[in-house]
Amino acid sequence: MEKVFYVTTPIYYVNAEPHLGHAYTTVVADFLARWHRLDGYRTFFLTGTDEHGETVYRAAERAGEDPKAFVDRVSRRFKRAWDLLGIAYDDFIRTTEERHKKVVELVLKKVYEAGDIYYGEYEGLYCVSCERFYTEKELVEGLCPIHGRPVERRREGNYFFRMEKYRPWLQEYIQENPDLIRPEGYRNEVLAMLSEPIGDLSISRPRSRVPWGIPLPWDENHVTYVWFDALLNYVSALGYPEGEAYRTFWPHAWHLIGKDILKPHAVFWPTMLKAAGIPMYRHLNVGGFLLGPDGRKMSKTLGNVVDPFALLEKYGRDALRYYLLREIPYGQDTPVSEEASGPGMRPTWPTIWGTWCSGPGPCSSASPRAASPSPWRGRNWPRGRGLRGGSGLWCGSSSSTWPSRRPWPTSRP
Repeated sequence: MEKVFYVTTPIYYVNAEPHLGHAYTTVVADFLARWHRLDGYRTFFLTGTDEHGETVYRAAERAGEDPKAFVDRVSRRFKRAWDLLGIAYDDFIRTTEERHKKVVELVLKKVYEAGDIYYGEYEGLYCVSCERFYTEKELVEGLCPIHGRPVERRREGNYFFRMEKYRPWLQEYIQENPDLIRPEGYRNEVLAMLSEPIGDLSISRPRSRVPWGIPLPWDENHVTYVWFDALLNYVSALGYPEGEAYRTFWPHAWHLIGKDILKPHAVFWPTMLKAAGIPMYRHLNVGGFLLGPDGRKMSKTLGNVVDPFALLEKYGRDALRYYLLREIPYGQDTPVSEEASGPGMRPTWPTIWGTWCSGPGPCSSASPRAASPSPWRGRNWPRGRGLRGGSGLWCGSSSSTWPSRRPWPTSRP
């Protein structure tokens, strides 16, 4: 039977420039894709940009640009960053592309016609940066738990998805599939969410307030809520519902995300899939926060980001990739700054890196895209922090089971 692997990053929001947090998740995904190709898997690696919504619309206004021109410019910056980092993605999806819009409209119609979308009014506490409502219990000292900013009380008429209807099913599914959400602590967090009613999900915004989005197929006065739009990229890029890539890769999907978007991926997305009759993804792998110099989550909104372009220019591509893979334990919050990362890159780059990763291995940006026979079959892999099958596959493991030099294939397949 053919071995198949499909890995995705979140599609990154284009309200500002790429930062080191984006780079980290993308490098991890790239590493996993390269390793699986080397091990003979038919592999597909997806990344991209999320380009609709109120936050993007406001950012374009502040920049004095048309929203489409603004997202085109920032999306190019993400592509440029990934090129400089040697990211070997197979596809780069943008939510403003027609292929994506068609899938969003198709799924919306399907769920609406099944009776799982209705019109109603809602009042709640809203974070513009997160583009989602929060309950009083979720706030931290009355502020958004992610951005530390005041939330707005909003009341408006929207369309709602009957998410609560699928809560018992999702709770049971996660309990029966203990490795669906990893690390385990995040699985427990999701089960705690599902232990009480989650309510229904607002899936539209009035076009009079947020004109930048995909109009609802049955009501042109509303645009699609950014999460109901963005999450569908994982299947739209594969040509859902009839594409060969969708049939081949979707049953093997691994999502890599940050913990700030756990609820959308672990609750919104599975219930959307169930309502649309789409099978579940295989794994949700949740990374911790990269903390900025101020000790808070690195965020464009907070302005505490580390610029990957500056680090690339100063230290080089492979040194930065190696640092991100070696020094940041997946799933844990980790402080990152140039003061912290610079010393970590300088001594290890000329010594350890040159020995361990000589040749086109999976942590090197020179690794081949195509599949090739695995040089590692039958070896004992170190166990620890990694993602592959829970076995701890990371460049930079200090385990003595690594040989002193890796016998990588000598030529590209």
